[in-house]
This record gives sequence, structure tokens and C-alpha cells, in this order.
Amino acid sequence: MKRHELTFAARRLLATSVLSLPPAVVSKLVGKPIVKDGNTLDPQVQLMLALARMAKVKNSNELSLRSARRELDASSRVLTPDPPPHARVEDIEVNGAAGPLRARLYRPYGASPNAPCLVYFHGGGWVLGSLDSHDAPCRAFAEGAGCVVISVDYRLAPEHPFPAAVDDATAAFRAIATNAARYGIDPSRVAVGGDSAGGNLSAVVCLDTRDDAVRPCFQLLIYPGTDMTMSLPSIESLGQGFFLERETMDWFLGHYVPDRSMRTTPRASPLFAASHAKLPPAFVVTAGFDPLRDEGQAYAKKLTGAGVACEERCYGSLFHGFLHTWGVIRAARPPLEDMISQLRRAFAPASR
Repeated sequence: MKRHELTFAARRLLATSVLSLPPAVVSKLVGKPIVKDGNTLDPQVQLMLALARMAKVKNSNELSLRSARRELDASSRVLTPDPPPHARVEDIEVNGAAGPLRARLYRPYGASPNAPCLVYFHGGGWVLGSLDSHDAPCRAFAEGAGCVVISVDYRLAPEHPFPAAVDDATAAFRAIATNAARYGIDPSRVAVGGDSAGGNLSAVVCLDTRDDAVRPCFQLLIYPGTDMTMSLPSIESLGQGFFLERETMDWFLGHYVPDRSMRTTPRASPLFAASHAKLPPAFVVTAGFDPLRDEGQAYAKKLTGAGVACEERCYGSLFHGFLHTWGVIRAARPPLEDMISQLRRAFAPASR
């Protein structure tokens, strides 16, 4: 076994052992609950924070770019379960804005040759993240929703700053939707989704393709970034001490949109689009202890106000990044089930 594999195995064993203690024991270990903006942090998450402090875990902006990318790929697997063997997984290529992009296709066993599809864009601040970092959630969506999932490895900053990622996301969606037969999917049932930066890209794809003949049937926006000016209150009230730090967000944006004058453009900040009318139905997921909470909720209000069928659900005890913790954090399981339920509903013939 290689050294980094041993380190990963040790981290996973330690984290799962401690965090899987009985709820009463966890609550006693963490002591006084943490309450912010009327939300109470889940005790298991509070214990996670304590373990991270004890281990002196560094934020992404405190690492080299290479180390930060490697760390996200590793840490994203610590609290997810082993992948279920319910889907055929194949690495493929899809067309991006500047050439082929790596992608990963998940097809549930028994899926029809005209299956619904979720085109997924991973999180990581447009700087980090990969097909590997988000492999477990994509497998869960494919298995739970009974759909094909195509995860797209768009170009990252700082090597490829804005608008490379959004150009790739839109180009990839169009390539997949217009070549549906190649992927064994139904072009009328292709949704987009993503977490954090990937939620941002999904929202922009829906804006970019609003007048296309083939456009997303649904958008799954998981704690999305929608306001690159970072001007809403939760950025300040929750920007320190809950995994996603203000300094890290500044680091991400400095790489992704270094030209501050571009941060208010709708393709960077979909919240500022002139109109949100005629966009696909949406499920917007927010978390009570996420600095991006307010902008996710603000985006949901924009969609609803424009007549778009949109449901926003805030999971008050959770934090930015909880999508990677459902293997151990009990409070993270219902949100995943809700996302899967929303996808199933969006793909059902009666909803079309």
C-alpha cells in the first residue's frame, strides 16, 4: 500500500470511528451547541470541526495549488460510503468550448437506452475538484434517481480563468443534449446540477441555453455560488469557523475572476441576470452554516419571482460541503434523499 493510501485509510478510520459514536456521547463531547442566525449546528458536524482544529487541517488557500487539489480529492472520500456496484462507469470525452473534456458516465444497470440524464458539474471554487472528488455523489444520484449521470471535468482556474469554466459547461451540455443517442439518453429529460461552483455553472448553463431548442429540463443547485461580489450577510456571519472560510473564497475568486469588474456579469453572478424568466424548474439546496446560504436563497427568490417553479430548502444544521459526508453524518442523509426525490420527480413523465 502506498503511503498516501495508508494516510487516507487512517484518516477515514479515525473520522468514522469518532463521528459514529452514539448521539448522546457526541453531544456530551461537544458541549454547548453552536447557534447562528437561529440555526443549531448538528453535533456530529460540531465534532468534525473540533477534530479538524485538533489536526490543524489547513484551508485550501494555505496550501500550494497542487496540494490543495490533491487534498480535496482525498478528503472528499473520507466520509462517503464505498461506492455501490449498481452502475456501469465509463470515462469518456465530451466537447467543451476549446476542445475535448474528460467526463465520466454512470449508467445504472437495467437503464433503458432512452434514459433520463443528469449532467453534473463538480464543486471546488472553479479551482479545485475533479471527476474523482465527486465520484461518490454521482454514483448516488445515478443509483437513486435511476438516471444516467455525466460528470464533466471542465477547465479550472487559474490556468483557465473566467469564462473558461462556464463556456465549457454550456458547450458540454449542448454537446450531450444534441448527441443524446450516442449516450443512450432522452434529450427531453436532461437536467443539469452541481454543488457550490458547480451549482453556479448549472445556473449559468440554464441562462445561456434559455432560447435553445434543447435546454435543461431541471436544475439541481446545491449550495450554489450566485453572487461573486460576496455582498450578502451570511458571507460575514458565517465566513469563519465553518469549513468554508472567507479567505478561501477570496482565494478562489482571485484565481477564477481576477478582474473584479467582471464579477457582476450574469455569467459570473447569475443572481444579477436581467431576467430569470423562462428558466427550467429548480431545486435549490442551502445550508444553515454556509457562507453562501443567503445568495442561494436570494437566487431561489429571483426564480420564483420570475414565475419559475422553484423549491428552496435550507438544511439548518448543516454546512457547505455536506454532500460528501452522508456516509457518517446522519443529518446529511435526508438532503441527499430529497435531491434524489426531486430528480425522480423531474424525470417522471407526469411532470413533463
